[in-house]
Amino acid sequence: MSIVLRPSHGALLIVVALASACRSSPPGQASDSDSVTQEFTYERARQEMVARQIEARGVTHEGVRRAMRDVPRHEFVPYQYGDLAYDDRPLPIGYRQTISQPYVVALMTELIAPEPGDRILEVGTGSGYQAAVVAELVAEVYSIELIPELATSAAERLQRLGYDNVHVRAGDGYLGWPEHAPFDGILVTAGADHVPEPLVEQLAVGGRMVIPVGDSQADQVLRVLEKLPDGSIDSRDVVPVRFVPLLREPGA
Repeated sequence: MSIVLRPSHGALLIVVALASACRSSPPGQASDSDSVTQEFTYERARQEMVARQIEARGVTHEGVRRAMRDVPRHEFVPYQYGDLAYDDRPLPIGYRQTISQPYVVALMTELIAPEPGDRILEVGTGSGYQAAVVAELVAEVYSIELIPELATSAAERLQRLGYDNVHVRAGDGYLGWPEHAPFDGILVTAGADHVPEPLVEQLAVGGRMVIPVGDSQADQVLRVLEKLPDGSIDSRDVVPVRFVPLLREPGA
């Protein structure tokens, strides 16, 4: 989802912009040799992406770095942007939505401190890339997408790529997914003017939620909340951000 991230130490400006809809399937089939060559190119680009965009910016969680090396980001972008899949940039995925740049995905994943047995809720599936990265590190991912067409395409893509531990549904992410709560971690990929209470209720004791919060797009912070044993919430603000608003179903 869309974000403008300004690291607190002034190192880089990261922009995730909105863009228009685009196609998602190639015009023809490549030869076997071309496919092998392309996959090698993608593999090399993925390794460079992690070295230059993830490790160099301070992401230290080795599991996150491994997941970023393993997940084929080019599978989650429209074919015409394949050559840009491992650049430090967002890319349009249709419906005025984007796939976030790799650093943002890695940062948010690291902040929830994923463990192998965890069950994670994601609000805002998009193309499914964030869900796939998290799925490499935890037991189950439950992802909610407001736009039905994106939910359907992401579910099909994740299934095709073998992410059987990701469950996608179309719906209002503000309400969470109570049937499968509590969750060990919750990722919200859109900005809210307050932390949704249903999500707080669905967070397990000891679990973390990462969510952009602010009264406007110009005044947001990436916030990490942790539920303590007595049920209270400890929170800290990590970095100023700018996300698109968290949308609700009509009439909500």
